[in-house]
Amino acid sequence: MNVIGFGGVFWRSSNIIELKKWYKEVLGIPLDNEWNGTIFPSKEGNDTIFSLFKEDSDYFPTEQQVMLNFQVEDMNECLKHLQKQGIPLLKEPEKSEFGTFTWIADPEGRRIELWEK
Repeated sequence: MNVIGFGGVFWRSSNIIELKKWYKEVLGIPLDNEWNGTIFPSKEGNDTIFSLFKEDSDYFPTEQQVMLNFQVEDMNECLKHLQKQGIPLLKEPEKSEFGTFTWIADPEGRRIELWEK
């Protein structure tokens, strides 16, 4: 048996309607269907990473068991959009050999990492 990728990310929400609206307006993720989800078609250069962190890692809040990382095409455009939306950055963009990263939070307080490869 070989795993070929992620089939999805699923979580509970206390307010699905508001969260769907936020993800569409802020991150451009359309969730306008009865099953409250979207499909990201594969694109060349779009990588999905599965990574484990130690329990005491401070990379994301310890009370948050999972953190989403969305790959973006253009971090500068993304930052302009977030500013227009009034979405504060949890950390200024950080460049490394892996790309550029920044962090925001959704309305339910989950930290989300944005990554330009």
